[in-house]
Amino acid sequence: MRGFDDDERERIRRELRETGRDLFARHGLEKTTIADLTDPVGIATGTFYRFYDSKDRLYYEVLREEGERLAEEIIGKSLAVEDDPEDAIVAFLTLLCDEMETNPLVHRLVVDDDLRRLTEQFTDAEMQAERDESMAYLTPFIEAWQDEGKLRAGDPEVLAGVLGMAKFVPYHREDFHDDEYYRDVRETFIETLAAGLVRGVGE
Repeated sequence: MRGFDDDERERIRRELRETGRDLFARHGLEKTTIADLTDPVGIATGTFYRFYDSKDRLYYEVLREEGERLAEEIIGKSLAVEDDPEDAIVAFLTLLCDEMETNPLVHRLVVDDDLRRLTEQFTDAEMQAERDESMAYLTPFIEAWQDEGKLRAGDPEVLAGVLGMAKFVPYHREDFHDDEYYRDVRETFIETLAAGLVRGVGE
């Protein structure tokens, strides 16, 4: 079995992630086979396991990469540019929900219940590390606003978790059976949540 130099290994890992992102978004984790992933990259199916222990691991890495990209993009258009915390939070949550509804890779987490499968596959420590990393994007803004007296007191990680709960709203979009009603509920939920985090500050 021939080895791969560092450049080849990096190329293969990159192409596996790119191929995985496309296939997982179109077909989901369950319906994507190892051969589906390896054929476009030009490696044998057995060689896949020299790079990832399972397709779940590849999926996890693809999601992490996508999550980092989305976090930077969404924060760059909301929290990082809005001076008023309430406006910033509304913009952030609106963009987050939009992404949950339109991003095919993220949407697959809901359609195929892949999120549940991942949480069952990985250790509590791994899932906690992922949550901590997600919170790390939000806590600096929360702490800065608290220091300025613009946001309610409380554990910054808890408040970040409250903001993160908004991403579950699009999971229930189909339950409304009326898109206009859903949009009104979503908008009101976001505005109410944002107002609740700043309400009473300075009074």
